[in-house]
Formats: sequence, C-alpha cells, structure tokens
Amino acid sequence: MNRRNILWSTISALGAAFSASRAKAATEAAPSSKLKVVYHLSDADKVNFVLGNIQNHIDGVGGPDHVTIALVIHGPALKAFHLAQANPDVSGRISNFTKDGVELAACGNTMKTQNVTLKDLLPGFVSAEKGGVVRIAELQSQGYLYLRP
Repeated sequence: MNRRNILWSTISALGAAFSASRAKAATEAAPSSKLKVVYHLSDADKVNFVLGNIQNHIDGVGGPDHVTIALVIHGPALKAFHLAQANPDVSGRISNFTKDGVELAACGNTMKTQNVTLKDLLPGFVSAEKGGVVRIAELQSQGYLYLRP
C-alpha cells in the first residue's frame, strides 16, 4: 500500500511539473508573438464588408500595434479603389488603414487589365507585381493567416 502511494505521488508530481512548464512556455511565447493576417478581396460586392472586418479586427485586438494586417486586392474589387471612382467612405477607411500600417497590395495583373497605375489608385497602395495570389502565397509563407470573408 505504501509503494502504491509513493508511485501515485511521483506520477502526480511529474504531471504537475510538466503542466507548469507548458503553461510557462505558453505565457512566455504569447507576448512576443504578434498575429499576422492577410485579407483576400476580389469580389466587388464585398468591399465594404471586408473593410469593416479589417477595422473590427484592429479594434478587437486593441489597436494596430497588436496585429499586422495586409489586404491583397485583385479582380473586380480593385475598381472600388480607383481614385476617380472611390466613394468617400472607402477613401476614409483606406486613409486610416494606411496610418495604422495595413499593407494595401493591388494585383499587378489586375492593374494591367484595368489599365491603371499606382497613381490611379487611392494613396497607400503598393503593387503586387507578380500578382495578387502570388503575394498572398508569399505572405502565408511568412506566417500570415489567410482570411477571405
């Protein structure tokens, strides 16, 4: 009976020590890791929805210092970001995202198809010269989580 108690106590102590070390490792890793997310937008009818999601994401984590966000746009959705066509709400959100450090990447292939340059887009955009889907894959290889609302 005494041996059983000693064995049970030893196993319990090892389990507690293992759990404590895992909890310590988790808390040590969490503060240094900053979530990285890439939003994918190609549908013109989802522009406001996706921009709202990005703002909710920034607000939900406590501000832009707590998350790294990239928005990659291609296809019909890019027209909503043409300087000549953008509505004031979209322009304002893009301006705020630029201030918050959100990467705004326009697909180079779509830009060619729509016959636009970076000067024709709202300020803050960069060109994903190899293509929007290539840029998304590059970001994913760098640890970005992929979201396509």
